[in-house]
Amino acid sequence: MSSCLVEIDESSAVVRLTGVLDAAGAEAVRGALLARLVDRPGPVVADVTGLRVVDAAGRGVFADVRREVADWPAADLLLCDPRVDGPAHPDAALANVPAWPTLDEALAAVAATPLAAVLTAELAPAVGAARLARDLVTTGCERWGMPTLTDPACIAVTEMVNNVVAHAQTPMTVRLAPQDSTLHLAVRDHSPRRPTFAGISPPNRVGGRGLLLIDTVTRRWGSSAVPDGKVVWCVLHPDDEAI
Repeated sequence: MSSCLVEIDESSAVVRLTGVLDAAGAEAVRGALLARLVDRPGPVVADVTGLRVVDAAGRGVFADVRREVADWPAADLLLCDPRVDGPAHPDAALANVPAWPTLDEALAAVAATPLAAVLTAELAPAVGAARLARDLVTTGCERWGMPTLTDPACIAVTEMVNNVVAHAQTPMTVRLAPQDSTLHLAVRDHSPRRPTFAGISPPNRVGGRGLLLIDTVTRRWGSSAVPDGKVVWCVLHPDDEAI
């Protein structure tokens, strides 16, 4: 029976994968990588030196994870793969996943990421959580020179946090980071229930307008299922705030 062993290095960005990865193990690997990415700001390195991938589902899991976290704040997936000997990965399914032949080179790429430009807060699902989240957003926008994004980002994070307080009712992690001229914002909770947006609410409906506000003030937004919960994320762009 084929098997894939996942080993998390708690002291670094490395997730080691060994054994045989097939379709049956792909979902477990996907979950392990997403869990590490949601718990640790910054890129994660999947070390596949000791891994043999035997089918398309296994090969595709790394690109799938990288696409899933593309809009999360300060998140990316890199590979350590000794098969790499040039800028292009020999496996077409991994062509869009940055890869290095040695772990030292992959970790050097992680070290080059400016993790100082990340802010994170752990909040309880209580009255006042949204205010603390807005304070974090205001600090970030001031620090990173994004004054036009302060108000829309505060609106977005207020709705995201209030949804956790009202519905998920679990502890949450608020994280934000700049990427070029955009601001990436996410709230992670421990409820599997993902938000659904059905468009503009009728005028006689009470509530249900939080997602509409997020949709209005952000460039794009969405949610990702992760082990033990979900991540709701959004991206804000200064061009959208031009008058």
